[in-house]
Amino acid sequence: MDSPEVTFTLAYLVFAVCFVFTPTEFHSAGLTVQNLLSGWLGSEDAAFVAYHLRRSAATLLCHSLLPLGYYVGMCFAASEKRLYSPGQAPEAWQLFLLLALALPSIAGILVYHWSRDYWARHPLARTLALYALPQSDWRAVATSINTEFRRIDKFATGAPGARVIVTDTWVMKVTTYRVHVAQQQDVHLTVTASQQHELSPDSNLPVQLLTIRVAGARPAIQAFDIRLNSTEYGELCEKLRAPIRSAANVVIRQSLGDLFLETFASLVEVNPAYSVPSSQELEACIGCMQTRAAVKLVKTCQEAAEGECQQCYCRPMWCLTCMGKWFASRQDPQHPDTWLASRVPCPTCRARFCILDVCAVR
Repeated sequence: MDSPEVTFTLAYLVFAVCFVFTPTEFHSAGLTVQNLLSGWLGSEDAAFVAYHLRRSAATLLCHSLLPLGYYVGMCFAASEKRLYSPGQAPEAWQLFLLLALALPSIAGILVYHWSRDYWARHPLARTLALYALPQSDWRAVATSINTEFRRIDKFATGAPGARVIVTDTWVMKVTTYRVHVAQQQDVHLTVTASQQHELSPDSNLPVQLLTIRVAGARPAIQAFDIRLNSTEYGELCEKLRAPIRSAANVVIRQSLGDLFLETFASLVEVNPAYSVPSSQELEACIGCMQTRAAVKLVKTCQEAAEGECQQCYCRPMWCLTCMGKWFASRQDPQHPDTWLASRVPCPTCRARFCILDVCAVR
């Protein structure tokens, strides 16, 4: 495993995967096609369509060169194989070299085809041509998109390899090799699926990802899917003119508070239960007056004389949802990662407690 051949193979494999599916670290280091060729690509803000015409072509060419780069590196890492002389190399490596040379050749021919007639044959330009008026061409549509993209009120979200951009007129998805474009008045949007993840990379709260199908009314417009966090769903709806339909089995949790309440309830379930004395009758929750009181604050996180939490002597007066809403209302909305570990005062006696002290009554 310590041979230069294996070491180089593993290192190049990691580099190739990160170069194609660029993580945050590669973006920060500038190891992206957009950054390396920024002088030729120009500015996305100045000319959105022209930028992505060149970016998609450059990305395809650069990625197609990765196998050839591996072969060149192996010429030095495994010099005993005589790869620098293809005629003397093993047959398997000769076939690999043929493939490594064929990929950029095919990519180059394809890019040349796209660039003819001032990029009129590029898939993005051909899509825009479908929206052009009879007396104009795709460049007029591109100008409209460029103008709307420069406005600060556009909706934009997502990772660099799957960005979602919504302007006053257009719905766009920017991927590694292409840009999907649809006109708002010409599409049907449907929430087709949702995925719940227990922890977000940016916080300790669960995150719900929605998949929305964007289908054009015209058969020539290719449908595509966009994905976004459910907390951004409301902002997206405000920017869209057309309504978004939802599948019957999809429940959308839009707010950060909704996500917190779900986590709050799941944590309280694993806390020790509180047994109500037989002589005590549970009353209606004083927060909502709709359901019976369901939780009691009992210090269980530490011993009675330890820590910042205090013993609460109030009888059960709150339901689980209202107690969760009270807990959330005392938090800093700018730092949701601290919510679960924080302490808040009892809404009645002001004794401080944490989530571990909230016990369901039995």
